[in-house]
Amino acid sequence: MLYEEKCQNWLKSDYVKEEDKEELKKVLNDPKELEDRFYRNLEFGTAGLRGIMGMGTNRMNTYIVDITTQGLANYISKWGQKAMERGVVIAYDSRNNSELFAETAALVLAGNNINTYLFDSLRSVPQLSYAIRKLGCVSGIVITASHNPPAYNGYKVYWEEGYQLPPQAADEISEEINKIMDFSAIRKTDKTAALDKGLLKIISEEIDGPYINEILKGITRKELIDKYGEDINIVYTPLHGSGNVPLRRALKEAGFKNVHVVKEQELPDGNFPTVKEPNPEKPDVFKLAIELANEKGGDILMGTDPDADRLGVAYKNRDGGYTNLTGNEIGILLVKYMLTTMKEQNRLTDKGVIIKSIVSTELVEDIAKSYGVKLINTLTGFKYIGELIEEYSKTKVKDFIMGFEESYGYLLGTHCRDKDAIMTALVLSEMVLYYKEHDKDLGEVLDDIYKEYGYCIDHIISFEMAGKEGAGKIQKIVDYFRRSMPMKWNDKKVTVIEDYQLAKRNIVGEGAEDITLPKSNVIKAYLEDGTWFCIRPSGTEPKIKIYFSVRGNSRDEAKISLEELVKEIRQQVDGVMA
Repeated sequence: MLYEEKCQNWLKSDYVKEEDKEELKKVLNDPKELEDRFYRNLEFGTAGLRGIMGMGTNRMNTYIVDITTQGLANYISKWGQKAMERGVVIAYDSRNNSELFAETAALVLAGNNINTYLFDSLRSVPQLSYAIRKLGCVSGIVITASHNPPAYNGYKVYWEEGYQLPPQAADEISEEINKIMDFSAIRKTDKTAALDKGLLKIISEEIDGPYINEILKGITRKELIDKYGEDINIVYTPLHGSGNVPLRRALKEAGFKNVHVVKEQELPDGNFPTVKEPNPEKPDVFKLAIELANEKGGDILMGTDPDADRLGVAYKNRDGGYTNLTGNEIGILLVKYMLTTMKEQNRLTDKGVIIKSIVSTELVEDIAKSYGVKLINTLTGFKYIGELIEEYSKTKVKDFIMGFEESYGYLLGTHCRDKDAIMTALVLSEMVLYYKEHDKDLGEVLDDIYKEYGYCIDHIISFEMAGKEGAGKIQKIVDYFRRSMPMKWNDKKVTVIEDYQLAKRNIVGEGAEDITLPKSNVIKAYLEDGTWFCIRPSGTEPKIKIYFSVRGNSRDEAKISLEELVKEIRQQVDGVMA
């Protein structure tokens, strides 16, 4: 169906509100804008939906939430009456329309006679993941676009284990969504009726309290906090998101007494007025936090994104300034601290395992090996880590210690099945206090790790290419590296090429072997000195990302090698796009 025809169907529909039709009428004379709104249906995948808010099939709006939720309801109904009774729990963050979209989804589910639990106000991703298993639900939904700019919102779906949908389930739900040809297929009730029938239940402290109790189990040096908890000054910014209440509560109940919150970024605000985008990966979001830290003598600065699954960190250095850590550096520090602590407390077993994504630093494998712990790689997407946690909880063949992704996502413990910035903030605060008592800042601890295991610099560059045209450019770049990969970089030979789409690992001069992970449009190349780089289109943003991990005999040597490799890669990408 042509995009003009799809737009006319919306304009003629009695289901679409008049004020929403007016938004569409304003762009009727802008063919490019109209095409972008209707050239496709917003794609549903393992990460659910994510898109710019507005009217159209390629936008996030209540009508797309209606259709998507009806598709989910049809899928759940196929699992039988018991699945419908177990129900779905819904959370939402601080983004514009998040509460509206959450209630919209709840009323469609209730209209399909599926029990629905809706949080009474904004909650984080880890709280949603925890609630699914705590309530025994068959599924969960969280309305969020994570750290995207203010124009975006999204719809993430979780299954009964507490992690996001695996590929097969996502495909099957997508099929159900695609069967819905018009709005007449949507079964929806009103809020009063849903509450009266008991199909909609509003939840709050019955989940919050147990969740906090669970993450407090991550504290391993309670006596240290009890004795020196007043000696550490923590500065925190929720970046206008959902982390504010649970993270401050957790820190308080753990015994950290000096927690200072950035007032300008404390309250929920979907416009995120103090930042370009609410992404704790970006050092510039800490500008106000650094000002507060200078005033309060902050030892550590922490920031969470709107759905509080990612944690950014900056530490006070010897010069009195503040240094931002990368996601890989936070992962390295946490792995080393966790394993050191567990060894001291005789809690390490030969079944211990750490899980990370294929694009995250491999230095942690060297650290893990030195403690007799196994390191396992998964595809990007925390659901893959969640799947393994669930498997190990049943088979008992491994003891899960920690999982992480370089994109500032960490999970310590098994209370939920997704990234948890709130629990990570607890453990990190304990870690900073521990090293402060040993007169070391986090940069000095990192230097000690590099001296022991070798210098490693991990880096990411990305190219943003929006819209239909951008999607084509992204695929063109991937195709180039898949078909025409140069076999020498930085005057170093390529020794291995991994193509996760083809599920093949090609060892140069020796042949190919199978990759057992699920297929994904990712290519990774290893050089003869242990350096690697990886090309991967983002699954949630209109970007292609290139990851680098460069080894060297010193920090300066690794830095120079990285700069040269990044320059070569950029030249190749520019050549493809010319």
